Amino acid sequence: MQASQLSIDPNEIAKFEAMAEEWWDPNGKFKPLHMLNPCRLDYIIEMIRTEFACDPENVKPFSELTILDIGCGGGLLCEPMARLGANVVGVDAAERNIPIAMAHAKQSNLSIDYRHGTAEEILAGNEKFDIILNMEVIEHVSDPTGFIKTCEALLKDGGMMLCSTINRNPKSFVMAIIGAEYVMRWLPKGTHEWSKFFKPQELENIIMQAGLKMVDKKGFVFNPISWQWSISDKDLSVNYVTSSVKVQSAVNI
Repeated sequence: MQASQLSIDPNEIAKFEAMAEEWWDPNGKFKPLHMLNPCRLDYIIEMIRTEFACDPENVKPFSELTILDIGCGGGLLCEPMARLGANVVGVDAAERNIPIAMAHAKQSNLSIDYRHGTAEEILAGNEKFDIILNMEVIEHVSDPTGFIKTCEALLKDGGMMLCSTINRNPKSFVMAIIGAEYVMRWLPKGTHEWSKFFKPQELENIIMQAGLKMVDKKGFVFNPISWQWSISDKDLSVNYVTSSVKVQSAVNI
């Protein structure tokens, strides 16, 4: 499948192609994501359980749900969702990521539908999903507004999109660019472009313009003392996440 050029940025794809072999190395170039992942998962799982009234006693509470992970990388979110019973599709425009994800899923005895491509190509296939995971992706696309509109079109009525990114302010420049890429060297230099980050209100406006209703937003906060991430109701100054839903249209009610 040839990746559509509508929302992808070839320069951004090349960055992640170069790091593909390291997706599952917790001390490699994706170390920041491995550190953040438990916090991301806590938020994702809680929001899905609440929105879809999943049985907390069920070992596979997401068994009736379809999830699309856009920019799935090596599968750091796909695999936990599959373990919870979801029918998971992972799509990534960086072709080298897909065999890495597929091999790890096979080793983990998980059935996940991984595809090389874009959200636009998934939409062209007329597929719809209960949940879209759009995590740390929007700051890497060429047309954020069009991308979110595509995500909205991919959701079933009543579906939910979880979208995380990085705030654009002096603190995020120091933490996410200088700190992560130059001081700690957690990421290769140039992984992020500060100008492509989104202030929370900017992202909320794009989401609302696409026809989605914002239902929640939280911050992901790193504590340099405990060396751990936590979820914050108030601190959205660097990393943050939003949840929005596709309101059922009056025609279908």
